[in-house]
Amino acid sequence: MGILFLLKTDGWPAVSVVYHCSDLLINYIILRKGVIELANRDVRLALWSGTNFSVRRILFRRGGVAVRDLGAFRFNNVLSSFRLRNVVQSSEVTLVLFSRINFQGSFRVFRGSQNVANLGAFNFNNVTSSFIVVGRNLTNAEIAQIQRTGRPPRDILIIRQ
Repeated sequence: MGILFLLKTDGWPAVSVVYHCSDLLINYIILRKGVIELANRDVRLALWSGTNFSVRRILFRRGGVAVRDLGAFRFNNVLSSFRLRNVVQSSEVTLVLFSRINFQGSFRVFRGSQNVANLGAFNFNNVTSSFIVVGRNLTNAEIAQIQRTGRPPRDILIIRQ
């Protein structure tokens, strides 16, 4: 059984088909003109609701993504661990976690491929309400601009609730 998410990518309406199972997988985005290539396609992100990469998991496997509200996945304020990768250039990836929806509130920045088994070590366990992941290193100035404007970087998928 599939769940349909209506998404918008740089002004183009899109539909994502996600198959319902114990793990939520975001994989292909389909437009009227076919499957689109997402920017930052070498980026991989796995989020877990439990520490030490346990309990419920969401996978993002095909590019940069900005999630305005993790409530869209019933994952608001439950993120406890993650694995972040750029499979081609391991240093070229940034994950920014925000405590409020729409990229607001306090935040934590993770640059480069890494595994974080317990966000409690960063005082951010069960706090995340929105996030951005891109296949390059975002600067502190770019992150400040995202918070100020509420706009994520161009050429990434934006998921809204």
